[in-house]
Amino acid sequence: MDVNLAKTFVAVYETGNFNRAAEKLNVTQSTVSIRIQNLEQQLGRSLFVRSRAGTELTVAGQRFYPHATHLLRIWQQARHDLVLPETIRDVFSIGGQFTLWDELLLSWLPWMRQTLPEVALRAEVGFPQDLIKQLQEGLLDIGVMYTPQARGGLTIEELLKDKLVLVSTSAEGGGPGTDGYVFIDWGPEFQAEHDMAYMDSTYPAISVSQGMLGLQHILNCGGSGYLPKRFVQKQVDAGRLTRVADAPSFSRAIYMIYPTERAEGERFAQALSGLRAVAAKRQAD
Repeated sequence: MDVNLAKTFVAVYETGNFNRAAEKLNVTQSTVSIRIQNLEQQLGRSLFVRSRAGTELTVAGQRFYPHATHLLRIWQQARHDLVLPETIRDVFSIGGQFTLWDELLLSWLPWMRQTLPEVALRAEVGFPQDLIKQLQEGLLDIGVMYTPQARGGLTIEELLKDKLVLVSTSAEGGGPGTDGYVFIDWGPEFQAEHDMAYMDSTYPAISVSQGMLGLQHILNCGGSGYLPKRFVQKQVDAGRLTRVADAPSFSRAIYMIYPTERAEGERFAQALSGLRAVAAKRQAD
């Protein structure tokens, strides 16, 4: 399939209009129409329903959309890989949740460049479900995340335990039941343990799903919340945050996920060993 057809299909869906898609792609509206007609002829299905309000996907269009985006991602990666220097012998893609890059995955990247200079690296940030999907589709080689979902052909290996500690911008402390407390959702296990530890506390006024979002709010507006010790240690050392004394701490496992069959490759095995070593150092710290 001509990749331009998939690109045009995605552009029409994202803009909701043939004219806006043409502007986005820098082509004429008639070109967009012809490309969509050709695509529908190749697939044997209508992909869009057009009306005065714009365009909507048909059932067939909804089913085709994830395949189209997958095709475009593969094409982009292929173009990237082909222009790499001849000294590069392999390309590894790693993805992780945002909170896991600081003081963990960012330490692995220079280790890889020094140990395996013939390997190019591609780094991404994403949510667990998206990272797992990309691993299944072959778009990622390694995923690092909390609470992964088991999938056939993928190995799930625990890297280390994150220690979640209560920190505050106030020297007087803070925590559940106090003004400014931010509940950061670290998953169902954390929520259950948190509820048991603070059974009599009122529900916080602010709840967020990302550690970085919670940290930025606490630093900007003042307050407290549970964050990984390794993630906030610099803020504590700088005096911007204080660890709340006598507050309970919680642990949460961090996992490394990769295709089982790839672990037998020499370079890939070295990359995994390096990630284990970096994680072990962070666990010791």
